[in-house]
Amino acid sequence: MANLKSIKKRIVSVKNTRQITKAMKMVSAAKLRRAQENVVAARPYAAKLAEVLERLARQQEADASPLMVKRDGGRMLLMVVTSDRGLCGGFNANLCKAAERFLKERKGDFSEVSLMTIGRKGYEFLRSRHKVRKNHGNIFSTLSYQTAALIAGEVIEGYLAEEYDEVYIIYNAFKSVMSQDITLEQLLPVVPKQGAEEEVQTQYIYEPSKGALLDELLPKHIDVQIFKALLESVASEHGARMTAMDSASKNATEMIGKLTLIYNRARQAAITTELMEIISGAESIKG
Repeated sequence: MANLKSIKKRIVSVKNTRQITKAMKMVSAAKLRRAQENVVAARPYAAKLAEVLERLARQQEADASPLMVKRDGGRMLLMVVTSDRGLCGGFNANLCKAAERFLKERKGDFSEVSLMTIGRKGYEFLRSRHKVRKNHGNIFSTLSYQTAALIAGEVIEGYLAEEYDEVYIIYNAFKSVMSQDITLEQLLPVVPKQGAEEEVQTQYIYEPSKGALLDELLPKHIDVQIFKALLESVASEHGARMTAMDSASKNATEMIGKLTLIYNRARQAAITTELMEIISGAESIKG
């Protein structure tokens, strides 16, 4: 009977867990819709701003702006974007491992490597392994462009002060509920892509000047790229958690079925034993 009670207790416990995972899946699904809308809205602006900036930068000298100057100091800053909460499968672990692989592969290219983590999980994973310059936690619940601009301002200020010579950002780009792509991008120095020459050379009139526009657009470009990366990470997090909770709910249902079968068999065995004891007792009295 004690065994039956323990099995029944496990069934109740797994059912309660399934209720929690189903609720978390529904919450993540609702948040994912809003996060996906934000990502879809941000992508065209970020892409067009980068296109305008690249066209403008190709017409200027490589050192037209301090944010475009390549330096040989060998100091690198890597921004790692993870989440503040867990229960989202391999979302955080895979990203942190990818960051470590990048650092290992480029170890010989840099004299000094430091990290800036955005999200508590990345900070907890990396702080004992590498030098973490700063952590930005608890920003995703109230994420806004102003928050991204503040982080970008810190990065730009450090770059202009020559605290580091290259800046990279690694994050999970949202593809679908089931798929998130780990993406690594170079933020600083801003290097225009070497694209093919435009077939039709359009002449633009810039006001006040190309240099002034670069000085205005380059910091905004960094703001937008960081903001887009944060939005992508938020959407990816909700998609990963939704998938993980759906899988956990299915596993809980399977476990409940197996435990119920074990419970029924144990109960049947207990009833059979009791009947045999009753029959044996009756026969002994007759004898």
